[in-house]
Amino acid sequence: MKLALYEVGAGPRVGVVVGETLIDAGVDGSLVDLIADWPDARARIEAHVAMAKARPISEVTLRPPVPRPGKIFAIGLNYADHIAETGAETPKNQVWFTKAVTAVNGPFDRIQIARGAPFVDYEVELVAVIGRRARHVSKADAGDVIFGYCVGNDVTERAWQHRTAQWSLGKSFDTHAPIGPWITTADEVGDPHQLALRCLVNGEVRQDSNTRHLVFNVFDQIEHLSQAMTLEPGDLIFTGTPGGVGAAMKPPRFLKPGDVVRCEIERLGAIEATLAAEA
Repeated sequence: MKLALYEVGAGPRVGVVVGETLIDAGVDGSLVDLIADWPDARARIEAHVAMAKARPISEVTLRPPVPRPGKIFAIGLNYADHIAETGAETPKNQVWFTKAVTAVNGPFDRIQIARGAPFVDYEVELVAVIGRRARHVSKADAGDVIFGYCVGNDVTERAWQHRTAQWSLGKSFDTHAPIGPWITTADEVGDPHQLALRCLVNGEVRQDSNTRHLVFNVFDQIEHLSQAMTLEPGDLIFTGTPGGVGAAMKPPRFLKPGDVVRCEIERLGAIEATLAAEA
């Protein structure tokens, strides 16, 4: 199932995406509430959707499916080609940083280039959405705690990222965590390690890879993070970006106002944004 958060006139509602159409899910509350109650809620939603009227997705505004996650964690240096282009060594241990929850942005909303922070770069990533509270999860059981997946762009201000050894500030500017266009449930995705992903800037393919090339796969990541903290419904895990980032080009090619960045992942859809200077 594909679950979206959308607006058409009134406040945000949960909808089910079917092809190029959207059907209201017939539930109140947030998508995170729905995720936490999924075993009971799914049958109710399926029954409602079977009888409800669909509308074209083009008639609604899609919002970030999890507008205010409890946590956003992202792993760095997790594709071999990206490691090579940065000149780094393959990490022996997983390299994690956080993104501020205020960085979350809609799947088609503008991405901001902040005042005094012009070195903005793109990073297409598979994002895992946690489905239930979990601690000390084994790799074998990690798939059971993932509700679904969506497309993410780990937008990064490179000067701020490398100003200190800690990357979080450079990763946390407002609008620098666009996600969507919806969440595809894990059962529909199947193996998350066989998904093609691409990033295009103004129609030019910059990143083109497959999640099978992850150094630490998604289940490794869940196992590792859950040793340190309790994962909760709606938490977001950005799972790494492949080679082709603008900072690694010679000369570097950072994003500028008016550029259009499109991130695509097989079976999950695409998000797209225009860059704009901060007012």
